[in-house]
Amino acid sequence: MSEQMIVLGGGVIGLTTAVVLAESGHRVRVWSREPAEGTTSAVAGALWWPYRIEPAGRVGDWALASLRVYEELAADPGRTGVRLVEGLHSGIRLSELGPWAGEVAGMRQSARGVRARIPLIDMPVHLAWLLGRLEAAGGTVETRALEVLPVAPVVVNCTGLGARTLVPDPLVRPVRGQLVVVENPGVSEWYTAVDHSSSDTTYFFPQPYGLLLGGTAQDGAWDLAPDPAVAERIVARCARVRPEIAGARVLAHRVGLRPVRDTGVRVEAEPTASGGLLVHNYGHGGAGVTVAWGCAREAAALAASRAPLL
Repeated sequence: MSEQMIVLGGGVIGLTTAVVLAESGHRVRVWSREPAEGTTSAVAGALWWPYRIEPAGRVGDWALASLRVYEELAADPGRTGVRLVEGLHSGIRLSELGPWAGEVAGMRQSARGVRARIPLIDMPVHLAWLLGRLEAAGGTVETRALEVLPVAPVVVNCTGLGARTLVPDPLVRPVRGQLVVVENPGVSEWYTAVDHSSSDTTYFFPQPYGLLLGGTAQDGAWDLAPDPAVAERIVARCARVRPEIAGARVLAHRVGLRPVRDTGVRVEAEPTASGGLLVHNYGHGGAGVTVAWGCAREAAALAASRAPLL
């Protein structure tokens, strides 16, 4: 198979982009520094919501395009990992949200915040499903260390935080998120509350493998080791909302680095010195899952403008 198109990055952005390209008839190879289960995407809470992502003027369209796909995938949650789950965004008002909110069926104001039934995604299952869908379309995935951008007719850069050194792009930086997974004591709805004056957030998401508790938003922090003291505070904050969480058995600790970009998501193309095309699709912050399909389609359209079909 010729290397007509190489997608760099095996997280949700890279795999979704590769699927869109492969299903459009292009030969696609994904190169990733780590397997999908080792990416930041694998530890994401993965509630559909435009969180920590810019530019605001474009995010709504990307998010809504992705929402429509997830609504369809929710018909088979065991295979795709996507479910529609009811929950509460505490302390916000519907009028504070962008125009995209008016396109989300059933989103409504309550006394405590905004309620909605939206996609909640089991990322290990969803990433495996994306891999299977890519392979069914003829795409391949290789684990490769990415020190420099490869030379190829078309390269699509979906490296997330890796773009900081690979491009290089100093506008990309990490926002550290720490999570705790506990046995679910009977919580069936998701909950979020964001304190913009602090790096602490409070949320819990009922996943098939347990109740996912969060979290943190530590700007510029690179440490991937879970902090036991932070974990205790996460559990305590969540237990103030649902007291039964306090006694839940801890199953796992997780840390992920959100790839935030100062000027927002970069989806654009540029020519390379070798005469090829480099398409960028990175900088999705805390909402990569939320905008994955919308950004993938835009990036794929840029890439397809150069690459011939099979």
